[in-house]
Amino acid sequence: MTKLAQIIVDVPLMQTDKPFSYRIPEDLIELTQVGSRVHVPFGRGNRLLQGFVVAIAEQENLVETTELKDIQEVLDLEPVLNSEQIALADEMRKTVFSYKISLLRSMIPSLLNSNYDKLLEAVEGTPQDIRQNLLGDKPSISFSNLSDQDQRLAQRLVKQGLLKLTYLAQDKKTQKTEKWYRVNQARLAELEVPARAKKREALKEFLDQQTEGGRYKELLEDYSREQIAFFVEQGGLEIYEVVVNRSDAYFDQVEKTEFLSLNAQQAEVVERITSRIGQASVPFLLEGITGSGKTEVYLHIIDRVLKEGKTAIVLVPEISLTPQMTNRFISRFGDQVAIMHSGLSDGEKYDEWCKIKSGQAKVVVGARSAIFAPLENIGAIIIDEEHEATYKQESNPRYHARDVALLRAKHHQAVLVLGSATPSIESRARASKGVYEFLELSQRANPQAKIPEVEILDFRDYIGQQELSNYTPLLLDKIKDRLAKGEQVVLMLNRRGFSSFIMCRECSYVDQCPNCDISLTLHMDTKSMNCHYCGYQKGIPRTCPNCQSASIRYYGTGTQKAYDELQEALPEARILRMDVDTTRKKGAHEAILAKFGAHEADILLGTQMIAKGLDFPNVTLVGVLNADTSLNLPDFRASERTFQLLTQVAGRAGRADKPGEVLIQTYNPNHYAIQLAKRQDYEAFYKHEMAVRRQLNYPPYFYTVGLTLSHKDEEFVIQKSYEILRFLKEHLSDKVQILGPTPKPIARTHKLYHYQLILKYRFEDQLEATLNAILDLTQEPANKDLRLIIDHEPQNVM
Repeated sequence: MTKLAQIIVDVPLMQTDKPFSYRIPEDLIELTQVGSRVHVPFGRGNRLLQGFVVAIAEQENLVETTELKDIQEVLDLEPVLNSEQIALADEMRKTVFSYKISLLRSMIPSLLNSNYDKLLEAVEGTPQDIRQNLLGDKPSISFSNLSDQDQRLAQRLVKQGLLKLTYLAQDKKTQKTEKWYRVNQARLAELEVPARAKKREALKEFLDQQTEGGRYKELLEDYSREQIAFFVEQGGLEIYEVVVNRSDAYFDQVEKTEFLSLNAQQAEVVERITSRIGQASVPFLLEGITGSGKTEVYLHIIDRVLKEGKTAIVLVPEISLTPQMTNRFISRFGDQVAIMHSGLSDGEKYDEWCKIKSGQAKVVVGARSAIFAPLENIGAIIIDEEHEATYKQESNPRYHARDVALLRAKHHQAVLVLGSATPSIESRARASKGVYEFLELSQRANPQAKIPEVEILDFRDYIGQQELSNYTPLLLDKIKDRLAKGEQVVLMLNRRGFSSFIMCRECSYVDQCPNCDISLTLHMDTKSMNCHYCGYQKGIPRTCPNCQSASIRYYGTGTQKAYDELQEALPEARILRMDVDTTRKKGAHEAILAKFGAHEADILLGTQMIAKGLDFPNVTLVGVLNADTSLNLPDFRASERTFQLLTQVAGRAGRADKPGEVLIQTYNPNHYAIQLAKRQDYEAFYKHEMAVRRQLNYPPYFYTVGLTLSHKDEEFVIQKSYEILRFLKEHLSDKVQILGPTPKPIARTHKLYHYQLILKYRFEDQLEATLNAILDLTQEPANKDLRLIIDHEPQNVM
């Protein structure tokens, strides 16, 4: 009986988007498992490729298997993917138009897809002969340095729990190891230390009491390296390195907290949700006003989940939210929590993944990719701020975390909770139709905390009256008042950098990126002009590159300019700036928020990353410097995003006993998104926006698919766009509306021209087959430099 493995090879092409059959050699049968990575020969040259085993079968007819190739190596001692994840990739492939291998790779840490080595080390209690035969006198050894026979022996011993396997970067700088010591008591007893060597004698007495060893750095606190080296050389002491969990630092300094009492609304929500754990149920949409205590509700739900012996996933939309959110979960559930977000290094992500895979972690808190966490027996999946566009991945594979959560919740019969003060229009519509179960929190968790007063300031009324471009006199007066009272202020400007662009007053020349159709942004901290799309950078021009005039000026505004203006107007104020540029360094989010939380600053000025989830009781004033930034974008969700952002940032004020106030500066004071944000009236906005969407045939009334074609030659990409248009019309029904092809609003980036088509439909049986056929067409030799993106329900059409 021959065993065969079905393997998806690591070649992202339409021709390889299927499993290939390989024979499992007899000596690898025990090690080859579904979900493991393997090396297999592929193609005419038989080059070795990585692949994933997705199925194993038996074949009785040996004749039919003679042409098959053999698996060359099993890379994992335990599968890196479970059966649920493999089935999940099959389901996602139907709507995420990405090849299966790309979906599978996205489910494991990038470390496992990189150039990393496998390191073997003995675990405590390993028989001495095994240690000696495989590791010799070393505490650990590279797996690749063993002979083939010893590798197979080591794999079996790892499966038996006698050896430990760790993946480490071959670049030592990315490893985190710690030196420890162990004492050879028999050899130590034989050593004679000269009577005059008092320190050595003291160290010997100390080591004589150390039956379990300890950290090397603790020895160095009392004894010199030379004194320690004497005992190492004499064989009485052994120094070795152990791999340290690189994410442990995130759990340090977090004090344990107790659960808060719930009000009647919160308690009812928790009861309704937890009563469905383990049942086939519809998702819950939890609409809770800002400050209503949604996070405390999540904590109580997960407490119930853990008590039932199940696990949970909590998604948050951005890194800036994770410090406060993760701290609250760690303070309640301790080391049962694992954190997963892009702010972690590859090594930290891998360590947390191992923590989840081993079953040590029961609660995963993280950003979008945490939805793939390899948890078993999931009882709850919670998506906080479910409306956020960041839950949709904008690079391949273009999945939406909410869609993946629906599939995983169905598989585990877990409760799925979508929480937001401003739900996406699509989610709220599904709740109105009973597709989601609607729950509401309409009062703040703190009875003393009132909804802040919101005032709209018409920028047009202040033209010619204000000295500073970003601040009306009234907003400045309000800030001064809060400073005098010792209260704190949050100011939001949805831009970064110093100014939007530079322009010549003589010839109207605007300094643009040579690779992209977009103006360069001035950054005074680096004294450079930067492109925020391709990364192009150049020095600041002092004269116009076009007409050589000195009449070149800066226009627009940004967080740095807003910071400088405020510092000049209020020199006594302590101001923190929080945007992409000030949070590039690892840990910068946490450091800025911790400083503001400790009242080491009076004003927090930043982009939209400060608008959501932050909870500072001393903040009594929120100012929106320009509400119009996102309002006039060529995107049908522009009004929705503006309303959500203003509502969310307004919710940062008055979250404790002190009353809050919000000032919104705008040139469009009568726009319905701004007026309804002032009233904090989500339901009224929802009704108004639904009428607009219905009239224009946009979601949630219609589904959408975006197709973007990119090429360095504009005429070529136009030609191919019209070929795709003809193909779509031939293979889809008349029920599908096709917009385009048209240039994208930013038509050129990275030296490539971009054209797009938008499909709008309600029902279309041939859609999946047609889009897959288009994907196949773009891989023909004539189209090898043509890039195609197929985006199901695109969140941005820019």
